[in-house]
Amino acid sequence: MESLPVHAQVVRLPDGTYTYVDQASLPVQQAAPQVVHQHIHQAPPDRTVQRIALGSGVGAGAVAAGVYFGPLLVGVLTAIAANLAMLAFLAAVMAWAVVSVVKSVGGTDGKAATKRLGRKGR
Repeated sequence: MESLPVHAQVVRLPDGTYTYVDQASLPVQQAAPQVVHQHIHQAPPDRTVQRIALGSGVGAGAVAAGVYFGPLLVGVLTAIAANLAMLAFLAAVMAWAVVSVVKSVGGTDGKAATKRLGRKGR
């Protein structure tokens, strides 16, 4: 039996027979250099609140509703606060107007009434 080359490999020929092929005698195909595509992006958006909500058992619909209705709620509360501030300002102006009218029109009784009101507030 003849000795096989060190780098021998069994190959099946098209007619169905097997033969040994010496790897060293085959032409060596050089692999093309591998190109690495590296994409550099900005940091992804922070989804911590959604992850915490989903992790605690809240469904995705509730998270989406919170994302949608959250800013609306802030807007509504801001509008309510602005309305209350306007009403408080109007109440202060009307109180000042009443006190000024009572002082000027009421004579001595009006001046005494405004002094009594001033002393009660202290």
